[in-house]
Amino acid sequence: MPGFSTNLIHGANHLNRVPDVAPPINVSTTFRYDNDPEKLVKLADKELFDILGTPYYSRLSHPNSEQVEASVASITGGYVVAYSSGLGAFYASLTHFNPKVLAIGKGYHGCHGIANIWTRNYGLKQIDLDDDFSQLGKGDVVHLETPVNPEGVNFNIQYYADKAHARGAYLVVDATFAPPPLQDPFDFGADLVMHSATKFFGGHSDLLAGFLITKSKEVRDKLVYDRLLLGTNIANLESWMLLRSIRTLELRVLKQSENATKLVKFLVDNQDKFPDLVKVYHGSLQKDDYIKKQMPRGHSPVFSIEVSSEQFAKSLPSKLKYFHHATSLGGVESLIEWRAMSDDKVSVTLLRVSIGIENVEDLMEDFAAAFGVPDLSKLSIDA
Repeated sequence: MPGFSTNLIHGANHLNRVPDVAPPINVSTTFRYDNDPEKLVKLADKELFDILGTPYYSRLSHPNSEQVEASVASITGGYVVAYSSGLGAFYASLTHFNPKVLAIGKGYHGCHGIANIWTRNYGLKQIDLDDDFSQLGKGDVVHLETPVNPEGVNFNIQYYADKAHARGAYLVVDATFAPPPLQDPFDFGADLVMHSATKFFGGHSDLLAGFLITKSKEVRDKLVYDRLLLGTNIANLESWMLLRSIRTLELRVLKQSENATKLVKFLVDNQDKFPDLVKVYHGSLQKDDYIKKQMPRGHSPVFSIEVSSEQFAKSLPSKLKYFHHATSLGGVESLIEWRAMSDDKVSVTLLRVSIGIENVEDLMEDFAAAFGVPDLSKLSIDA
C-alpha cells in the first residue's frame, strides 16, 4: 500500500485529463455534453450521481474539486465531499441528519451560530455535551470538536461515540485542529468527520474550503445532492490551490505539531520566570490514557494561553516578531490572536496561538522577550 504522502501526491492521478504534472486550473463553469447523440440520456433515466466523473456544471462538480476529494479520500479511507468553507460543511451535516436535538459543547463560535439559526427557524433543541443524553433520540446528532477551539485540548471520541450510539444518535467530529496524520476519528466511532480545510489542509492562509468525510457511499451521494442544491461546492481556483497544498500536508503538520509541543513545554517549564503567564492549554499537557491512542503521531499545532490581565493580552501580540496578530490558524506562519476580538464567549485574558514551521528556537526567543526575559540563557530549554 502506498504511504501517506505518496497518496497525497498521487491519489488523484487517475483523474488526470492532460499530461501536465501540475493539474491545470479549470475555470469553466460549464462543460460540453458528449457529441454522440446515442450517449445523451434524459435526467429522469439516469442516476443523478453520474455527474461525478463527468463534468457538466461546476456547481455540481468539476475536475479540480474531484481531484481534491480523491486525494483526501486516499489518506482517510472514506468518501470526501468538499465545500466552499468549513461552515458550509457544518451546515451540510445538519441538513443531512436533520436532528431534533443537537448535543454540542465548546468549540468554534461559527458552528454555534449556525446551530442557533436552526433553533430559531426549525426549533432545534440544543444541549451541552455534559447534559443528560437521554434527551437524544434516533437520528439526533452529537457534535464533538476535538481538539477544541480555542484551547487545543482533547476529548475522548470513543466515549462520546458510545454515548451517542446508545441513543441511536450520530457522532460528528470536527477534527480541524488535528488533521491527518495526527488523528483519525473513524477509528474511535465517528460517523461523520468534518474539517475546515481552510486551516491545515490549505496551510498557507490563502483559501477557504471545508470537508465532510464518510465511510458510506450512500451518505456521500446524498451529501453531493444536497450540495448541488445548496450551492456550496468548492470553487475552481480554491480547489486547485487546495490540491497544491495537500501535497505537503504531512510534512507541514508534523513539523507544526513538533514545534507547538516544544514551545508549550518551554512555556510551562519557565512559567515561574514569566509572571504574566497564568496558564497554558494544550493536548500535550493532558495525561488521560486515551490521548496516545487518539493522537499517536503528535499533538495539535494550536494551543492557548491565559495571561495576567486584559491589557497584557491586548499588548502581547504587538511585542512578538514572528507571530502575526491575526485570526484563523493552520498556516505555515505562526499566528497569535487576542481571541476576544472574534469570540465573545472566551475570557478576555486568553490568546490563541497557531504554530507554523519556523525554527522553534526563534519562536521560544520571541515569546521569552515578549514576556520580559530576552536572555534565553536564563531559561530552561529542552528542544
